[in-house]
Amino acid sequence: MQFKLTTREKSELFGEGIATVILLLLLNMSIFVLIDQEIARNPGLAAGIFQIKLSLSFGPHAIRFWSWGWVFTCTMLLVDGFVVYWRLMRRYRQMQLRHIIAELHYIASGHFSHRIPFKLTGQMQRVVESVNALVDSTISAMEEERRIERSKDELITNVSHDIRTPLTSIIGYLGLVEQKKYQDEAELLSYTHTAFLKSKQMKSLVEDLFEYTKVRQTDAPLNIGQLDLGAMLEQMGASYELEGQKKGMEFVIDVPDHPLMMEADGEKLARVFNNLITNAFKYGKGGKHIYLEAKNLSEQELIVKVSNDGQPIPAESVGQVFERFYRAESSRSRETGGSGLGLAIVQSIVELHHGYIYVTSDEKLTSFIMHFPVKHEQKLIKPKEELGLETMK
Repeated sequence: MQFKLTTREKSELFGEGIATVILLLLLNMSIFVLIDQEIARNPGLAAGIFQIKLSLSFGPHAIRFWSWGWVFTCTMLLVDGFVVYWRLMRRYRQMQLRHIIAELHYIASGHFSHRIPFKLTGQMQRVVESVNALVDSTISAMEEERRIERSKDELITNVSHDIRTPLTSIIGYLGLVEQKKYQDEAELLSYTHTAFLKSKQMKSLVEDLFEYTKVRQTDAPLNIGQLDLGAMLEQMGASYELEGQKKGMEFVIDVPDHPLMMEADGEKLARVFNNLITNAFKYGKGGKHIYLEAKNLSEQELIVKVSNDGQPIPAESVGQVFERFYRAESSRSRETGGSGLGLAIVQSIVELHHGYIYVTSDEKLTSFIMHFPVKHEQKLIKPKEELGLETMK
C-alpha cells in the first residue's frame, strides 16, 4: 500500500512550510534593503547598473525589460521555492523514516510475521526492501536454528535407541555367562557369539554415525583427484562378485570404452557405491541382478545409476529414503542390522561433490541415480522435476 501521512503529520508539514516562507520573506526584505542602500551609497555601482539597463533596451522607443528590483524578485522566488521544497521534502523523509522505525519496533516486539507494508519512492523504498529482507533472513535463520536443534535432539534419541537395543542384548547374554546360567560349553559359545554379533552391530552403528557427522559438515575436507569412474564401477563389481553369488545376484556393468574422468575424492566415492550395493543386497529381495551404469551426460556432467531388480520401495517411502534412520519397513533394522544412516551418508557425500541424487522404483527396477560435475569447482543444481530413467537410455 502507498505511504500516507497522519493528520498530525500533515499539520506539521503545513506549519513547516508556513514558517519557512515567513523566514524567507523576512530574509529577502533584509537583503533587498541592504542592496538598495549599497547602490545608493555607491554612485559607480548605480552607474554600472544603469549601463546594463541601457544595453538591455529594445526597439525604437528603448523599451526596457530589466530592472534590478525585478531581477532580485525573480531570483529570490526561484531560490525561495527551492529552499521551501528542500525543507518540506527533508521533513517528509524524516516522517517516512519515523514510520519505518515504528514498524521495526513493532516487529521487534514479537510480531515476526509482520513486514513493512507501505511503498515509498527512491532510496527510502530500498531501505524498506532491505529491512523486510533482513527480517526475512533473520526469521529464516531462527527457524533453521530451531530445526537444527530439533534435528540434534532427534539424532540423539535415535542413536540412543539403536545403541540401547544391541547393548541390552550384550549385557543380558554376558550376564548369563557371568552367572554361569548355561548348561554346556555349546550354549556358552552361543551366548558369547550372540554378544559378539551385537557388539559388531554397535560398532557398525558408531562408525556410520561418525561418518555421517563428518560428511554433513559443508567444510568437510575432500582429497580431490582425477579418477576414472568407469574403472571404479568395474572394480566395485569385481570386489562384490563373490558376495553377489552367495546372494544369487549377478552384476551387470555398463560403462563406455573410453575413460570417464572426473575430479572427486576416490575414498568417499567408494563409500557411496559400497553403501548402495550393500543396500541392494539387503533390501533387493528376490532380485537377480545389480546394474552399475555410468556415462557422460555432457562435457560438464556425468550420470551414474546403481539399480537392482528386486523388491521395489513402497511409493510412499520413495521420497524419504535419504532421511537418516528412516526405513521403509520397520522390520528392516532387526533383520539386517542396518544403522539407517547408509543412504543419508550417500546423499551427503554426493552433495559434497556438488552433485545430487534421487531414487526411482517400480516393479522392474529400483534405481539410485546420481549426477556429478566433471570439474569439482562446478556445482549442479537439481531440477524441480527429477530426471527419469529415460536419461540413461
